[in-house]
Amino acid sequence: MGIRDIIEGKKQWRAHMARVKALPPDYQIVYKEIQRYIFKVGPIDLLDGPLLSGIVDFFEEGVAADKGVLELLGNDVAAFCDNLMKDSRTFADVYQESISGKPGTAEK
Repeated sequence: MGIRDIIEGKKQWRAHMARVKALPPDYQIVYKEIQRYIFKVGPIDLLDGPLLSGIVDFFEEGVAADKGVLELLGNDVAAFCDNLMKDSRTFADVYQESISGKPGTAEK
């Protein structure tokens, strides 16, 4: 990864966060909680995939339809996140594989 890739990544992240800041306050709060949860448990390909930008798209559609954030997600935000990541390989999966394998076979 070169310096140009790092700079481009930062530009994309700033543009993404500007979209988040344009959302109503209740959507911003829920997005930040989702982001925190996904960063903690999240899929390995999080930065390469469309997951976070897809959530912002979904939220922007909810705002345009004049719906509350919990109307879109339900009351259990963690279950919503788990459902989004159900088919993705997570860091927890990698860890579980590393401790359940034979000694000396863990990924390096």
